[in-house]
Amino acid sequence: MRVPILKQGPYLIATIQSSLSDREALQLRDDLVDQVGQFRSKGIIVDVTALDVMDSFAARSLRTLAHMTSLRGAHTVIVGIQPEVAFAMVQLGISFENIQTSLDLEEGLEFLNRRMLAGRPHGR
Repeated sequence: MRVPILKQGPYLIATIQSSLSDREALQLRDDLVDQVGQFRSKGIIVDVTALDVMDSFAARSLRTLAHMTSLRGAHTVIVGIQPEVAFAMVQLGISFENIQTSLDLEEGLEFLNRRMLAGRPHGR
């Protein structure tokens, strides 16, 4: 099942609703990278609130996604990591270093909006 991706202004929002197979994780990565170019998106939010487990492949796929989209000019924010998922990730040595995370969708949007404002030339 494909992850739904919503275009919201200059941003793309992908809401992962259940654990992803390896193939689905790669499909999400490819879909988002393609849509960043298609819509000239400046930011991506990947909402993982519904996940109660994140395996190392899914975490690596999200890290790769963030790095790939950064090279295409879009900032990626992972939002909604549940406490038990964060605990398990730390215990397994899985990290999202150099990748922005936020508590929820609202905080993720605020981060991207601040990044957009910071990138504008003065006087506009």
